[in-house]
Amino acid sequence: MSRKIRRVRCLFTGIVQGVGFRPYIYRMATNYSLGGFVCNIPEGVVAEVEGTAPQIEAFLSAVPKELPPAAALTALSNTDVSLLGETEFQIISSRAEGNKAVLIAPDIAVCENCLREFRDPGDRRYRYPFINCTDCGPRLTIIRDVPYDREKTSMACFPLCPQCRAEYENPANRRFHAEPNACPSCGPKLWLTDENGTPFSDDFNDPIAKAIELLSKGKILAVKGLGGFHLAVDATDEGAVRRLRSRKYREEKPLAVMVRDLEAASKIAEIGDRERKLLFSPQRPIVLCRKRGAKEIAPSVAPGVPDRGIMLPYTPLHYLLLENTLSALVMTSANQSDEPICIGNREALKRLKGIADAYLLHNRDILVRCDDSVATVTQGKTFMIRRSRGYAPKPIPLLRSCPNVLALGPQLKTTLCILKGNLAYLSPHIGDMDTPEARKFHQESLQLMERIAQCRPDVLACDLHPAYYTTRLAEELPHRTVLRIQHHHAHIVSAMAENGLTGKVIGLAMDGTGYGTDGTAWGCEFLLADEVDFQRAGHLRPYPLPGSDRAVREPWRAAVSLLRESYGEFWREIAGNLPLKDHAPHFELLDKMMAHGLNSPPTSSLGRVFDAVAALLGIRQVVNFEGQAAMALEAMASAPAEKTYTFDIFEGDRIVLDLRPLIRAIVQEQLSGREPQKIASDFHRTLSRALAAVTAKIRMRTGIEKAVLSGGCFQNRILLDSVARELEQEGFAVYLHRDLPPNDGCIALGQAVAAAARMERQEAGR
Repeated sequence: MSRKIRRVRCLFTGIVQGVGFRPYIYRMATNYSLGGFVCNIPEGVVAEVEGTAPQIEAFLSAVPKELPPAAALTALSNTDVSLLGETEFQIISSRAEGNKAVLIAPDIAVCENCLREFRDPGDRRYRYPFINCTDCGPRLTIIRDVPYDREKTSMACFPLCPQCRAEYENPANRRFHAEPNACPSCGPKLWLTDENGTPFSDDFNDPIAKAIELLSKGKILAVKGLGGFHLAVDATDEGAVRRLRSRKYREEKPLAVMVRDLEAASKIAEIGDRERKLLFSPQRPIVLCRKRGAKEIAPSVAPGVPDRGIMLPYTPLHYLLLENTLSALVMTSANQSDEPICIGNREALKRLKGIADAYLLHNRDILVRCDDSVATVTQGKTFMIRRSRGYAPKPIPLLRSCPNVLALGPQLKTTLCILKGNLAYLSPHIGDMDTPEARKFHQESLQLMERIAQCRPDVLACDLHPAYYTTRLAEELPHRTVLRIQHHHAHIVSAMAENGLTGKVIGLAMDGTGYGTDGTAWGCEFLLADEVDFQRAGHLRPYPLPGSDRAVREPWRAAVSLLRESYGEFWREIAGNLPLKDHAPHFELLDKMMAHGLNSPPTSSLGRVFDAVAALLGIRQVVNFEGQAAMALEAMASAPAEKTYTFDIFEGDRIVLDLRPLIRAIVQEQLSGREPQKIASDFHRTLSRALAAVTAKIRMRTGIEKAVLSGGCFQNRILLDSVARELEQEGFAVYLHRDLPPNDGCIALGQAVAAAARMERQEAGR
């Protein structure tokens, strides 16, 4: 065996700070009897190892295979350097020089090792609400800057006690350089106040007991967590849930439930193996699971929808609140409708006044707002609905290195994206851009992402829609160029980027609305697309939307439009025999509006078709939140599909899907008294076959066999599963989102990648 001595300098990049990576390297180097050092640098983690060639080769081979749970290695480079004769290995202080390129870890649920200590009466951290180690706890939400060291976090104001300092400095300890490390002697404190912010006089020793008492009496509690405040109530108390809804102005939108354990979750929802793994994952998202009949949960928690949003405790504080009396808590973002989540104590006391009855506060500052993530399981895989805590800001790896681009996102479900090299940095979920508070949050997120990516691109990407806040903002920010990316093209490009696809695909972009290149509202689009550009190969036959945006809130208007399209001059007589009859006094006015094109813009929206069918079946005539009618229609589709209704496809320059025969069939079935559950199921089957049929016709014209699915309509699991199955049976390779949601939360990535591709094409053409 060769005894030649080498010294190799290794640079590890990725999520390698604040996740126990240096002690991991220390242990690995020590196991292989290597000398040298490891330390944090702005680019990541650097290690120099000295020993025999076989020892070093074994070390380099083993490192990527056994990473700490929260670490993610994106690159490892190594070069030989001069020998120093070192035989001992050590961890040395961080170095600040260089270009900052380290990836920030997401927040991580409390780990099993910490929970064991937390539950041990003999442990000094027994029942301590802020227990953590290098494998768990806050990361993104407490960081000010990189490298990720304690003085650059909100823990800087908590000097370590001698015992915690000894752990922090011991490479063999699980808390070695765990930046949020603390204990009851030196760490953050918890206290409880009334609605005015005055501490309760009798709770200084046990604020948890008092909080549980208040929750058990039906009170609304504002709880400061990892990425912001939750509003909590007893999920079994119908009166408390109704009061929360009333005060928060959230009439019917489903509320998430945090349950004590898997047994409690299984009583209220169907939990399969994949759902179980997702619930117990370090990310701990809210998981949408099919409802199971349960008297334990108040009916108004999630009325009229097929799923229940469930999460397990992910901080020690959550475990304390749920350990005895309470088994399930509503835990919803602490805000009023459409506002960002609260993060500061004073902010919460001001913004939540009149909503919360009491506040469970602590003095560890939250520096980054980060809502709970939401996910579901379809086709045996995790499917994101909202990507935030636990996932962001972990970047999406791209197939190749791209020009630097900043994408500002859409108007709804907004996120930001910065492209740098072969990584796409996406912000946590921001939300809808309708309020000043949301726009301020957007600015906060932009500054955050620039710090994380260490990049401020002068190429900006935004939506085509001229009235969007993000579109206007693009012109106001410093820039070299602004590239406007069509909404549905961005949908498809985002899914392509996640799947590493290049070249032409057939993109099925199905959603509520997106501004089209012809100035109309698109929403059921079959695109012949690549990263740079697209052609509109097919779409739904357009129909007018009387009242424009008002029709989004009143699905009966979309139903009236489709009846008029399907029955012509006889539509009002038909409508008078359907659940729409209560709106008959408005029929004549709407007829004139549509006839003359007054405030009745044409649309090809598939989302509004779902709304219309829900109204025709008497499920929802008006809605209180986006997608409510479609969700109720999905919940109604509980019976096995029995038939396929008819639909037409017209072929010209573009292929046009005509659903008027489908609407007429649904009307006849409704009038004949067929069960709405069966009609809803057959509607889903028919729509899936129609979408697959149009895609097959586009393949006949183009020869393309890759189908990419995106858009908010694919949050409907019945539709997603059945369309994917139909396409696969037709021989298509079907691609879905992998890391991002199919709704507008994916748009920023698509905008960024499409803009980068256009810049590359322009550069190549010069």
